[in-house]
Amino acid sequence: MDIVKRFINYAKIDTQSDPNSDTIPSTSKQKDLSRLLVEELKEMKLDAFMDKYGYVYAKIPANTKGKRPVGFIAHVDTSYDAPGNNVKPRIIKNYQGEEIVLNEQYKMSPDKFDCLNDVIGDDIIVTDGNTLLGADNKAGVAIIMDLAQKLTKDNSILHGDVYIGFTPDEEIGRGPHKFDLDYFKPDFAYTIDGGKVGGLNYENFNASSADIKFIGKSIHPGTAKNKMINAIHLAMEFHSMLPTFKNPAYTEKREGFNHLSSIKGSVEEATVHYIIRNHDYNEFKQQEKEFETIKNYLNNKYGYEAVHLTIKESYLNMYEVLKKDMTPVKIAEEATKKANVTPFASPMRGGTDGAQLTYMGLPCPNLGTGGYNYHGRYEFLSINQMKKVVEILLEIIKLL
Repeated sequence: MDIVKRFINYAKIDTQSDPNSDTIPSTSKQKDLSRLLVEELKEMKLDAFMDKYGYVYAKIPANTKGKRPVGFIAHVDTSYDAPGNNVKPRIIKNYQGEEIVLNEQYKMSPDKFDCLNDVIGDDIIVTDGNTLLGADNKAGVAIIMDLAQKLTKDNSILHGDVYIGFTPDEEIGRGPHKFDLDYFKPDFAYTIDGGKVGGLNYENFNASSADIKFIGKSIHPGTAKNKMINAIHLAMEFHSMLPTFKNPAYTEKREGFNHLSSIKGSVEEATVHYIIRNHDYNEFKQQEKEFETIKNYLNNKYGYEAVHLTIKESYLNMYEVLKKDMTPVKIAEEATKKANVTPFASPMRGGTDGAQLTYMGLPCPNLGTGGYNYHGRYEFLSINQMKKVVEILLEIIKLL
């Protein structure tokens, strides 16, 4: 099957994860895609399977001796930040820099989305403006499946054991939580879950989440003077005390941020959720400390436990482990050059299964897929770049 057809088929399957669910996977619909992947891998004569948690595994056995084993991983879930059902991908052939009309309300052009300049001359896939596209990370899934098809059809490509893994719930930070490292045993692996082709990520944010509950005192507004404490106002006051320029809208590169991702409540009780991010571990811990300081200040100010704070670590910067042995990074750089693409390293301003897997003992840097503007209606994917990533993976295999 052609890689473009694969991607479009996968994109049409709703696989959004749910941060408010305690099940594994967080949504059963993720298994719809996972089951399809198992079927397609079995059609390639591979011993593929899905476990009870929705993880898909397969191994392409070595066809020669002396080659190192390697793994490739992508996640099946899509973000919950934008609608993810009834996705209708549309192909634009030979894009030439014009404004793209997604629908009557949503349009994009290079003057506002300069990343479109990266894909001039490419065939690209866009949304209809009503949903996200799902290139994060169904582009990675399609790339790995296309690689598997090529390796199983062409025995002249010499390789060691090639492990394939597809995870659920990456978008909510739980992707590797049930990953089976007793089965998945390469020397190192790569998540195929980045942006522009040639991109190589071996640094990511240190990450945690902050859940805050504000307890107010509800009094009829007609008799509320000196009595009412509005929980929504407490949440607003808390937010106003965080550093203004730690808002992600003001940050780039290695600058950390505190991102308010949800808020709901009433006079009596309000809840908010933040994600806390920084590449520098010491600065990261300082950001967490700021949350504690503000909580203590407000509780002291109002004279009761008005603010309840829970901070949970999500993942840490994989570079602290990878820097001890940069072999997988160096191999990816050389393979990228052999595919006639200029490699570039950039700190990842987001999460990846590879961060947690690296700390679990499986070194796992991340490679680009050709996708852009993730998690929203303006998401798009370069077909040319997606195909080029397959070439890079083949070069990695040849170098091992």
